[in-house]
Amino acid sequence: MPVIGELIKRAIDLGDKLNSESRPEEKQLKVLQELLDKAKDTAFGKYHGFKNITKSKDAILNFQQKVPFHDYDSLYDQWWKKIREGHEDITWPGTNRYFAVSSGTTSNSKYIPVTDDMLDSIRKAGIQQIMTLSKYDLPSDFFERQIMMLGSSTELKENEGFLEGEISGISASQIPFWFNNFYKPGPEISAIEDWDERIEKIAAAAKDWDIGSISGIPSWIELMMKRVISYHGVDNIHDIWPNLAVYTPGGVAFEPHRKSFEKNLAHPLIYIDTYLASEGFLAFQGRPDTDAMALVLDNGIFFEFVPFEPENMDDSGAIHPRAKALTIAEVEENKDYILVISTVAGAWRYMIGDTVSFTDKERAEIKITGRTKFFLNVVGSQLSVHQMDQTMEAVQEKFNITIPEYTVSAVRENGEYLHRWYLGKESGEANDEELTAFLDQSLQANNKNYKVARNKALKSIEAKIIPAATFIAYNEKQKKKGGQVKFPRVMKEEAFGDWENFVKNSTSLADH
Repeated sequence: MPVIGELIKRAIDLGDKLNSESRPEEKQLKVLQELLDKAKDTAFGKYHGFKNITKSKDAILNFQQKVPFHDYDSLYDQWWKKIREGHEDITWPGTNRYFAVSSGTTSNSKYIPVTDDMLDSIRKAGIQQIMTLSKYDLPSDFFERQIMMLGSSTELKENEGFLEGEISGISASQIPFWFNNFYKPGPEISAIEDWDERIEKIAAAAKDWDIGSISGIPSWIELMMKRVISYHGVDNIHDIWPNLAVYTPGGVAFEPHRKSFEKNLAHPLIYIDTYLASEGFLAFQGRPDTDAMALVLDNGIFFEFVPFEPENMDDSGAIHPRAKALTIAEVEENKDYILVISTVAGAWRYMIGDTVSFTDKERAEIKITGRTKFFLNVVGSQLSVHQMDQTMEAVQEKFNITIPEYTVSAVRENGEYLHRWYLGKESGEANDEELTAFLDQSLQANNKNYKVARNKALKSIEAKIIPAATFIAYNEKQKKKGGQVKFPRVMKEEAFGDWENFVKNSTSLADH
């Protein structure tokens, strides 16, 4: 009998039962009060009168009136840049050691402060997620298995006195010593910066490990599994790791990847989604009977929600200064909101760039519905990434093909707009014209604004099937390979032009 596993399972079950059951709005008010109190003597806190806000009868309303919305550029230029220059007590007490370098798909690299308090917050959220495992039908010996955490390199780079890396690498570099026996691929392999070299080391060592769960972005986890399978000449990943039972994707929607992903398995896994961004650990799936994620409401992050409507956005894609932000108590289910956060890393009313929709308000459960800059709204089509992902699932089902990657842009030709799609096919066969027609019909059936646009300004759409490997090759060309890298679902015209040139010149098209 797995004695240690049984003890861990019982401890997790007890911890989950003892977890706080206070109302979401109560948790959030407490978090905001703690944030304001701790940051009241910072330069940001003094400028915006945090001391007076904490004394007011309605701290949330006062906070919203005194502190403006920020996107990355405004917060960095006005405040975070001073941290880089060596100043202390700017947006959070003291000075932080780390900056998370975000390999963003919508802009150049971003440098997000990561404080010790934020690292504590991420660790606590991870423990909260572990506590919910008691709700899943997992055997006791699962809790003795090893955990594969495949993110970016833990070998952080020193720059101007700060240590820089992607948030997954920074978090993994802080793993406590007692966890080392569970953590794979381990500190030595995780520190390898070159993605291909790291995967080769993982493949070579894979048979010596007893992996029970894996976490990481689907496309890169799938590449890792394929290399392990190929290296050992087996049929699937369960031939190497027979006890693999859980996968926590995170970063992107998993469903468009499921069909391709599961070809590497002997049987499906338990999928537990997570929402770990450069700015913090925001949400995780807390129960087995949903695929939504519960916001982490009591752990150093205050959430606000701006209705995702044209009047609340300016021409640059930022939130309009006069837009009304809602609290957790004011939101409605099944509506899209722009997510705004204030955190223990010194991000204040910060537009993280994601849109979410509540599936269960009482449980504060959400789904990520897209990116504000990935919202395809040229000529009023109003397509969200969530709707595109759902359509890709339908396309895969209809034509029995696997499409783990895709991208789309609104292209102007001969004075008229069209949507041009590139679909990364891994297996199966489909005709471009038939697939285009089905894609168009599905989008019209599920989005009335798109249907109106197709009858007016959006004259046509094109869907081109290309090898899925082309997407990986383009990321490699852009020096964005592995870890937390995500391919943009929606591209602006200029970036799309570069992408199309690459596709046309790609030798991999010869295989199509």
